[in-house]
Amino acid sequence: MATEETERLLGEIGQMLAADSLYPIENSLLYAEVDPEMISPSIYKDGGDYIMYRRPDLDRWSEVLLELWHAQEGTARWSEIQYFIRNGRFEVTYTYPDDPSRSDDMMERREQALRRYYGDKPVRYPPWEEDAPSYTL
Repeated sequence: MATEETERLLGEIGQMLAADSLYPIENSLLYAEVDPEMISPSIYKDGGDYIMYRRPDLDRWSEVLLELWHAQEGTARWSEIQYFIRNGRFEVTYTYPDDPSRSDDMMERREQALRRYYGDKPVRYPPWEEDAPSYTL
């Protein structure tokens, strides 16, 4: 999958993670589920003794992640990406839908990724925004 377009998009993801000036780039994690019908990015930053969830700009992140998903070669398509920055370098892990070790539960998969990179550090989520949409079912 290492094409010039893929490399360009992975570099762009690193730049987008670095653009968050409130938290250092080191030990940043982008965890995303990607499908042409649904993109669910989550960004986590190392806050020392905790992990801080950073609310992603869905328009910006959806565009670059969908481009990366479409840049894949061959018929097998990954459905999950973990992009982690450590020691000034990034490492990327792709998970495919048919991976037998893959949990069926999206929240469980996200928790497993957090434990893989951050151990048992607690996650801090920002408060809901006043103008956030709400839905009644």
